[in-house]
Amino acid sequence: MSPRGPTREGGRVHPPHAPGPVWVISGSPGAGKSTVARALLGHFSLGLHLPVDDLRDFVVSGIAHPSLEENPETARQFRLARTAAAQTARLYAGAGFTVVVDDVLWPADLALFTPHWAELDVRPVLLAPGLEVAQGRNAGRIGKPFAPDLLAPLITALAPALRPDEFRAAGWQIVENGEQSVAETVEAVLALRWT
Repeated sequence: MSPRGPTREGGRVHPPHAPGPVWVISGSPGAGKSTVARALLGHFSLGLHLPVDDLRDFVVSGIAHPSLEENPETARQFRLARTAAAQTARLYAGAGFTVVVDDVLWPADLALFTPHWAELDVRPVLLAPGLEVAQGRNAGRIGKPFAPDLLAPLITALAPALRPDEFRAAGWQIVENGEQSVAETVEAVLALRWT
């Protein structure tokens, strides 16, 4: 029987699932990527959140954290984590899950993921809250394996680099969520039109 055929479990036949969409959410640290991803997935019966940072945190020894200095090992570890996210997203989307991958990405970074996502419904979104809001949200975060203030200079440096016009030109959708609640941002994301 093909992987798309029905499966039998506990004497019941389960029909195959249609592939789920894959959302890719980018934005600076503090943009609300993970919070929005989890709230967005609450609107679907099957949902998987893949934060690239969490995959990177599985490294027990030798992790190379982001910094303003160029570091080939940091770049290599990000490539590995993004490839793992792409492959896991493919597996779950193919099983009918709606998937959200979140990471700080530039428009061209999507090319690392898309070879794994042939024929999937891929939906790239940039969250753009503005520098002041991102800094404020970052300062109030808890649960990171490092102090949030370490990201403050990175957020400032990323602000002029994560240009919505460049994302839009590359086919990304933009949600300016600086004055929105999480629920309002999710509504805006769900209202986006995809071709």
